[in-house]
Amino acid sequence: MGCVHGRCCCDNSSSSEDGSRDYRELGFYHGHKKDLFVQRSLKNVDVPSHNLVLEYTYLTQRGYYPESPDKENQDSFCIRTQIQGNPDVHFFGVFDGHGQCGSQCSNFVKDRLVEKLSNDPALLEDPVQAYNSAFLETNQELRTSGIDDAMSGTTAITVLVIGDTLYVANVGDSRAVMAVKDGNHIVAEDLSCDQTPFRRDEYERVKLCGARVLSVDQVEGLKDPDIQNWGDEETRGGDPPRLWVPNGMYPGTAFTRSIGDSLAETIGVFAIPEVLTVQLTPNHLFFVVASDGIFEFLSSQTVVDMAARYTDPRDACAAIAEESYKLWLELENRTDDITIIIVQIKGLSNSGTSKVGSDEISVGTVTNSRRGTSEISASTGTDAYGSARTGFTDLQSCQHVASIRSPAIVVQSPACPRPIEL
Repeated sequence: MGCVHGRCCCDNSSSSEDGSRDYRELGFYHGHKKDLFVQRSLKNVDVPSHNLVLEYTYLTQRGYYPESPDKENQDSFCIRTQIQGNPDVHFFGVFDGHGQCGSQCSNFVKDRLVEKLSNDPALLEDPVQAYNSAFLETNQELRTSGIDDAMSGTTAITVLVIGDTLYVANVGDSRAVMAVKDGNHIVAEDLSCDQTPFRRDEYERVKLCGARVLSVDQVEGLKDPDIQNWGDEETRGGDPPRLWVPNGMYPGTAFTRSIGDSLAETIGVFAIPEVLTVQLTPNHLFFVVASDGIFEFLSSQTVVDMAARYTDPRDACAAIAEESYKLWLELENRTDDITIIIVQIKGLSNSGTSKVGSDEISVGTVTNSRRGTSEISASTGTDAYGSARTGFTDLQSCQHVASIRSPAIVVQSPACPRPIEL
């Protein structure tokens, strides 16, 4: 949901590894202008140190905005293989821009962030520190880039694969989710936790930094501002708690971390990522990296269930995007921009298949589901875009991300940085 402007006002083709254009348009949204691209052929990249193969594809769909039919898609994404020329190091990221300059912000960040990682000589020695430095330096470069980031910025959800280890760095409310085999089930395990005022720790942090936390109805005097309890994200609907300066009706961000948003930095919004480290096991089948246009009305488990029904991730991307788009139009009069990357993990689990007694679980079958350097990237005008909209998360599943059954480490951030001087 991002800044309040995503609610009340309306203010890239991607190159494959060989530089060719390889897309197909899926016309499943009748009556609305379509701008959807999906990679036609699957891409594979080896992780030779652990005999892994990552098979991946992506899809990006421009949102439908009836009051602004030409509003550009503000999502962007970047897939870069063989970081630093290393065949064991690969990067997947989705960036959800918001505000008047959202597409410029997301495209600037998706280029600079991966470059920062690629140029960091300490990347393999300390990936977590490299991630923190890359996010903060990219934020500072955006500040001095000439792009107006006072009321614009981008979220960032990224996955860095180094051998058999994933480093997931998140700023904002987009999401990464792992599909994990658990007995005869395929279970969704969040690899990130949405950073919004619904989270008590984030709420308290920004309050200490001077933020007023109120819904739009509260800030406009329609509801009692003293009630600081908004339920949870899954039931709150379209009027979530937002961040406001002490004596003004701005910026109205529904997230507590981002890259950019220099005015929001004065009340605690910052670009320090939460980093999760996960050691891959044969139980890990695939992971999804997506903007919150996907997760607004679909839970992590639903997305994993849908993806697991398809052996071909291209079909999974299309089905998930279609369902998300349909729900948007049923529940609101517009849709958000939608970007999704699906990466299947093959090798550790015999190409995504593992035996469990006499039963077999593979990608494409859901049994009693429970809950040299090459680059693909999307950029403004022809690639991918997106407005910021708060995703609905299962707080129980993500509030303590470190409880994931895989060995995991969450690196938390300091309580409150010193506000920038304007």
